[in-house]
Amino acid sequence: MTTPTPWARKTFGDNAETLAQTIPACLARAHNRARNGQQGVHTQTLEAYGHGLYAAQYEELAAGLEGVDGAATVRLSGRTVVVIGDHVLYPIRYAKRALPVTETRLRKAFGFRADLIRRHGPDSIQGTLDLGLETAERETHRDLERLPADLGLILIAYACSMEHGVVKLEWGIAELRQEDRFLIWHHHEPLPIPSLGPLG
Repeated sequence: MTTPTPWARKTFGDNAETLAQTIPACLARAHNRARNGQQGVHTQTLEAYGHGLYAAQYEELAAGLEGVDGAATVRLSGRTVVVIGDHVLYPIRYAKRALPVTETRLRKAFGFRADLIRRHGPDSIQGTLDLGLETAERETHRDLERLPADLGLILIAYACSMEHGVVKLEWGIAELRQEDRFLIWHHHEPLPIPSLGPLG
């Protein structure tokens, strides 16, 4: 049994314990599906694993969390994302080995994922530097209009490889530092590491 932390209890109420147990299991199933797909195509590169894991993480979280009280799903950027209460849950595979979650860095400073974090992440704790330059207003990704503006974002950040499965897993809230695409975590804490499932 996973005992919810005060932050998890405050964020998710009575759902905290269920989420803390179910999310790791969902990611383990996503890893197993991706690993089996990679082994099925027998390629020298791990493209099948990476693409498979990316798709399966959303599907497994949606399926695994559908029975949670107050859970709903929404299609964003072609994927089904879970909303629990007043938070949207969004998975990010940030590394292939057990690096600290504080090293999470997005590949792009713009696009759906970056816009999601900017719009639904916490208020910035960074000071803004005004250089007196006018910056062009960018439109955020149109799919974000499907989410209420006051919905919070919980990131599920994990490190995972085909060989070892999920080796680091945390959840929390973070803002995006635009200049280098690193996440600045306002709060993060570990979730249990799921065991590596059997081949099959």
